[in-house]
Amino acid sequence: MMPTQSTVQSATCPECEGEIAFQRRPLAGEVVVCVGCSAELEVQTVEPLVLALAPEVEEDWGE
Repeated sequence: MMPTQSTVQSATCPECEGEIAFQRRPLAGEVVVCVGCSAELEVQTVEPLVLALAPEVEEDWGE
């Protein structure tokens, strides 16, 4: 039996240009944290794999 190969996808952090590696196929809209600069990044597209800074979560005061 042959060992299964895991396909690792990677993209570049738009903030520090560090490599972000995904052990599984990322999903559009998924938020990940860069290990190099701790920036929160959102997967914009999966083909090609593009990351952008995640939008800041704004507080909702119930108004």
